[in-house]
Amino acid sequence: MEASPAWLQTFLDRLAADDLSAATRRGYRYDLLQFVKWYAALNNASPELAQVTEHDLIAWRQHMLKRGGLKAASINRRLEAVRRLLRWAEGCGAVTRNVALQVKSVRVIREGQPLGLTAAEVHGLLRAAGESSHGLARRNYALVQLMLQTGLRIGEVAVLRRSDIVLRDRAGTVRVRSGKGLKERVVPLNATARRALRQLLEQDPGAAPGAAVFQSGRNASMPVRSIQNVIAALARRAKLNSPGISAHSLRHTFALAWLRQHPHRLIELSQLLGHESLDTTAVYTRASAADLARGIEQTPFNLDG
Repeated sequence: MEASPAWLQTFLDRLAADDLSAATRRGYRYDLLQFVKWYAALNNASPELAQVTEHDLIAWRQHMLKRGGLKAASINRRLEAVRRLLRWAEGCGAVTRNVALQVKSVRVIREGQPLGLTAAEVHGLLRAAGESSHGLARRNYALVQLMLQTGLRIGEVAVLRRSDIVLRDRAGTVRVRSGKGLKERVVPLNATARRALRQLLEQDPGAAPGAAVFQSGRNASMPVRSIQNVIAALARRAKLNSPGISAHSLRHTFALAWLRQHPHRLIELSQLLGHESLDTTAVYTRASAADLARGIEQTPFNLDG
């Protein structure tokens, strides 16, 4: 691949100044480098932003469709990276207009709603967590309950400190300081989550406010990978055979349960989940495969004449 063009780092610095997370910036960098690689292979030089045309972007989109083996969502994400790049370039005068604006996205075939855990799977997972050995029962049980009862992202759970947790007799909250896009939010804790967290924190009442809530060693917070491994191990121990059960499944389970209890309250759910767009939250309102099958089963068309 050609060396990264000078404009790329300048653009990434702008994203950092706009408080985009490191993970988001890495995503933009990767997607834009894919465009640079493709462009350089055709033109024997990295693209200068002022030379990029609408035709170039259409050709790149077609290349990704026919030869890249990418899903529509991945193609659209890469196109959006170029749109944002050129929007920035237009704002600072590097290009006269954003030629990416008229390049259409690939049509996405909507899938069903994300899969959550069934009630039996939830009980099995909690039972396995509560039976964990080596003194880890309270930690693992609180970990699963917190994710089930709040829908926090795994990365948000990994960085929680004791000072982020407020527990009272009839109320409680968890402050998410490292949400997506570096946005803070406060999520209420129900009685189930409060009870599990209180039992965990009471194991070390003298811990400092800055101590990690979930630890894998002495005063060491659990990395994201460790949390993923714990959930996977608990699922195996509970003999949950459904494919795709992961820590993120707990977030889906919370969101789906919330909507069952509070139909049509997408704005509140979006706030709880820390979504920047209601479109992201709306995925939980789509019919599942089970919903569609149930509807067909309950519609006995008479086709015999």
